[in-house]
Amino acid sequence: MNKHLTGLIAAPFTPMHPDGSLNLSLIPRYYAMLRANDVRGAFICGSTGEGVSLTIREKMAVAEAWAACSKNDPAFTVMPLLGGTCLADARELALHARDCGLDAVSFTAPFYFKPANVSVLAEICRQVAAAVPNMPFYYYHIPVLTGVGFPMIELLEKADGLIPNFAGIKYTHEDFMDFLSCLHYKDGKYDMLWGRDENMLPALSLGARGAVGSTFNYAAPLYYELISAFEAGDLERARALQQQSVDMIRLLGKYGGIATGKAYMRLIGLDCGEFRLPVKNMSAAEYAFFKTDTETIQFTRFCSKLNDTVGQCQ
Repeated sequence: MNKHLTGLIAAPFTPMHPDGSLNLSLIPRYYAMLRANDVRGAFICGSTGEGVSLTIREKMAVAEAWAACSKNDPAFTVMPLLGGTCLADARELALHARDCGLDAVSFTAPFYFKPANVSVLAEICRQVAAAVPNMPFYYYHIPVLTGVGFPMIELLEKADGLIPNFAGIKYTHEDFMDFLSCLHYKDGKYDMLWGRDENMLPALSLGARGAVGSTFNYAAPLYYELISAFEAGDLERARALQQQSVDMIRLLGKYGGIATGKAYMRLIGLDCGEFRLPVKNMSAAEYAFFKTDTETIQFTRFCSKLNDTVGQCQ
């Protein structure tokens, strides 16, 4: 349970047909693209994957499609987000992930009826993690969406000894003080996966070695170049590359938010369709302006590349 993941783990988009139904046939090609760009895993059915907009059966179908691709690829970690609001559904999805042969599971805080304190959150995690005691269990910390912002160092203190298969945290927040404390807790016992792509450089400086992000789907080479510059001590170059990431991510806000990521995917040649309501998708006219903006930031210089002959389903 104490394996520490390294490198980039993508948070994939869930491919959709024009009518909004799942387009699972695209996932083998999606997997091949990630492997061709040295992405080390997939965090499926999360925020980017529209997990909250999928039925439990759809989540199972997505998990099965990714499992079919990665079943003979031990270097590629697939971890589904189980949900957060219904513990019974989360436990059912955890058992399904185990039966599919996935590598780990993740769970986020209930965001309608919220836990009153860290002890309640730890008990919720314990109940879900106990369904699959032989699988690594990760907590997904994303307070901007859940509204649950307890310090994660306090969750580690509660989970330690209470949840034997608690492996770590996907940390999507900007509290670097808390993140550093989590990294140091019990000599780095828990795997802390950074989740803010636009702040990767400061996270690297604190000791982050693994990251989960949506922009790794379509710009993995940019981040590996950033990591290489940091490790070589070329901070000026690393800062410039982080600014390139920021410029790219700013276009998400300019064109309506998370759905802009699927527009980036369309640009690299992997059309994942649109987001389901209530997420707003860009119009055809907006997409034309968006393409112009991506040319301005030289997106094609650092974007992920398709390679349909590499990394086919194992």
